[in-house]
Amino acid sequence: MLLCRKDLFLVFLLFTLPTSAEVEVAHRGSVKPFVNFNAKHDAEILHKAMKGIGTDEDAILMLLAARSNDQRQQIKAAYKKAYGKDLVSALKSELGGLLESLIVALMTPPSLYDATQLHKALKGAGTDDDVLIEILASRSREQIKDIIKVYKKEFGGKLEKDISGDTSGHFQKLLVILLQGSREEGVDEAKIEKDAKDLYAAGEGKFGTDEEKFITILGNRSAEHLREVFDAYKKISGSDMEDSIEGETTGNLENLLLAVVKCARSVPAFFAEGLYKSMRRAGTDDETLMRIMVSRSEADMLDIRASFKKMYGASLYSTIQEDTGGDYQKALLYLCGGND
Repeated sequence: MLLCRKDLFLVFLLFTLPTSAEVEVAHRGSVKPFVNFNAKHDAEILHKAMKGIGTDEDAILMLLAARSNDQRQQIKAAYKKAYGKDLVSALKSELGGLLESLIVALMTPPSLYDATQLHKALKGAGTDDDVLIEILASRSREQIKDIIKVYKKEFGGKLEKDISGDTSGHFQKLLVILLQGSREEGVDEAKIEKDAKDLYAAGEGKFGTDEEKFITILGNRSAEHLREVFDAYKKISGSDMEDSIEGETTGNLENLLLAVVKCARSVPAFFAEGLYKSMRRAGTDDETLMRIMVSRSEADMLDIRASFKKMYGASLYSTIQEDTGGDYQKALLYLCGGND
């Protein structure tokens, strides 16, 4: 019995839905490694979706959104072996616009994706400070080390040198500190009160601002330690750390310090705010929306969704539905992983 395309699609859907065992795995990403994974079989499905007249975008986006990045790399290798073509090039020739950009992003290994975003932010017309801030304030020590290695291999230059050449002043200094990936570990009880007092004395407690002190403490202490410092700071000054930074600094330094503080408090809440701002403005900031959805889909998307709902009273899923359209919207919703 021959199945029509719609029936094939339903069969495909059944094979891409996560099993109960898969759901139970302690994992905060919305995209999880697919249990019954077969790279050769997936490569075949993608080949069929792109063969002949018209492209089956649904099959492509549903399959790739239901596989981990590591599995996508295996599919890419299987595709090259079976068909003698690069899968990413094949996808680019079949897709277009925002969907193409999103699918290509999904096919890029995470460290290379971050390195490419940073390179683009530095080498384009003017510097995209927001991208530098988002990535360097939120990535772990190990992730930053990997990004530096991949950046050198891919673009032939040192990331620190390129950042130093493209930025200046206190903003540059804090970026370079974050790039070292050398935050202290744990909480140093003896330093909590002193750090809070030093931050107060460097800002609200004096005329003018000692930016160096803000940079040293916020750039080098662990997230756990900083959360304790923020509590102590509030007792001393009566203000939240964020309010003090907004009152004492301006421009890109202010934005970077705020990002560091917000990530120390909660990385998912930081990204929930980024997603909200990317959509709730005149015109959608698709680059930011895409970058966050792709880079956090396997990390903490479930927590981002919970933070989004708590902060804005609407689900991330319904906000994406209202703000985007077509196959691009469908792909984003798969990455979102469900409505809250």
